[in-house]
Amino acid sequence: MQANDLISIGQLAERTGVSVSAVRFYETRGLVTSSRNAGGQRRFLRSDVRRISFVLIAQKLGFSIQEIGEQLAGLPQGRTPTQADWSQISARFGEVLDERIAALALMRDRLDGCIGCGCLSLKACALYNPDDRIAAKGAGPRYLMGDRRRKA
Repeated sequence: MQANDLISIGQLAERTGVSVSAVRFYETRGLVTSSRNAGGQRRFLRSDVRRISFVLIAQKLGFSIQEIGEQLAGLPQGRTPTQADWSQISARFGEVLDERIAALALMRDRLDGCIGCGCLSLKACALYNPDDRIAAKGAGPRYLMGDRRRKA
């Protein structure tokens, strides 16, 4: 590794638009790793710009730091990840996003009707969920959670 492959914590923060303390936080969570120069200052790989950028995007998409860390753990340390490395992460995140999109579409489409909550207070509940049969599947808005209505 050459010296020009490394950047300071301040440079990394500036390039990604996060604070130095955020870079330190991401480091404590294992999302990036630093080395130390002779003066004890943190040095990061230039490729960590992309790692932190990925973290910021994934957080905006609703992924937790733990979920992001699990994905980044599959990337190589000590070298710039290749396009193939990022494609693997993208495919895994894409699957999760597809599931979330489907759940949101289901919620949008069913929100104005019976959601299988067990309220039995609406006249329609007797039609959609007689005797609160959906309660056998568990608590909560079962239809919005993906359970199907049985035909009466």
